[in-house]
Amino acid sequence: MTEPIRLLHFADAHIGMENYGKTDPNTGLSSRVVDFLRRMDEMIEYAKTHDVDLTIFAGDAFKTRTPNPTFQREFAWRVRDLAALAPLVMLVGNHDLPPTVLKASSIEIYDTLAVHNVWVAADYEVRVVETKRGPVAIGTAPYPIRSRVLELVDTTGMTIAETDARLQQQLTDLIENLSQQADQLNMPRVFTGHFTVSGALVGSERSIMLGRDVAVGLSSLADSRWDYVALGHIHKHQNLTQGRAGAPPVIYSGSIERIDFGEEGDPKGFCWVELNRNAAKWKFIEVNSRPFVTLRADLRDSENPTQEIVEQIQKHNLKGAVVRLIVDLTPETEPLMNEAAIRDVLRQADVYHVAGIRKEIERADRARLGANPEGLTHAQLLDRYLMSKEVYADRREELLIAAQEIFDGAPRE
Repeated sequence: MTEPIRLLHFADAHIGMENYGKTDPNTGLSSRVVDFLRRMDEMIEYAKTHDVDLTIFAGDAFKTRTPNPTFQREFAWRVRDLAALAPLVMLVGNHDLPPTVLKASSIEIYDTLAVHNVWVAADYEVRVVETKRGPVAIGTAPYPIRSRVLELVDTTGMTIAETDARLQQQLTDLIENLSQQADQLNMPRVFTGHFTVSGALVGSERSIMLGRDVAVGLSSLADSRWDYVALGHIHKHQNLTQGRAGAPPVIYSGSIERIDFGEEGDPKGFCWVELNRNAAKWKFIEVNSRPFVTLRADLRDSENPTQEIVEQIQKHNLKGAVVRLIVDLTPETEPLMNEAAIRDVLRQADVYHVAGIRKEIERADRARLGANPEGLTHAQLLDRYLMSKEVYADRREELLIAAQEIFDGAPRE
């Protein structure tokens, strides 16, 4: 057997995420943007040390479709570093797509400039990529643009559900066509896609996805004609074919850095693959991502709520963490809590950022939806529902803004 091809798989860099950050004096960037860039630097150093042969970036370079020039420059430096090590395949994700059809994607410039060792994969196709340890057949499936996938389908008169079902079928057919093409090539084969797969566990990325998602069936990807399936779009790292005999690893590498508290417990990193035909060994390499920590305290019966919170803070190593505090109080215990003193203790614990101190005051009229839910607006009902599910205030605001557009009948982008 020939020496295995060393493959780096990562996705969802989302350069430009600035939540819970502050200006970094050394770069002038948001400190949270620096977090994401440092995670890429850790990954590149690993690839260099372990002699990478091929890198697949499975989509979503930036937070927005129109990143500012500084973010583009910072990402470009890292693209240059990766391309200097080995061929780099950059799949177009939903956040890379232009706001209108006639505009360029945020990563198209690498194709326009014909940057050496970089392939911007914007189409459904199979190519053979030469690496120093041998050729690899790569099938690419960028984020499914409805107008492109359904360009030969007459959707006149179809309901939204019927259109989505047709899109799913068309996408399944495209993947099958790529599988047939790859099956003609006697070499290791990798498929990369940027979409949702049925059964995958999703996280907080739901708050930043654009448009309606259509899920692809796992059976389309758990196909022995491929040796490894490198996915992007869902931020939670997972192996969708774990324990499934005869199927290749179908892997979401996950995002490289935590975005918010919805990813608090998720490890972040990239995948390292040793690739042979009919044999792919892979492992997840965790990076030093920013800790997110939620502290909860039930202080409804406390005689000294401030001291109890301080004691809880001191039990945890919060150095460098983004921290939020959620406390249950009553109208009687709430005045006893000294928020300024608590914030001072958090600063002494070398907390990176205090995301908020949320006080849930127990009142009879908040036990359920309220005394008179019939008199509430849709937005008020939704807000109370989200509060009952302990959705954090910043997330509630984002969801309410998006929901209001639906309530008002306004078109979504």
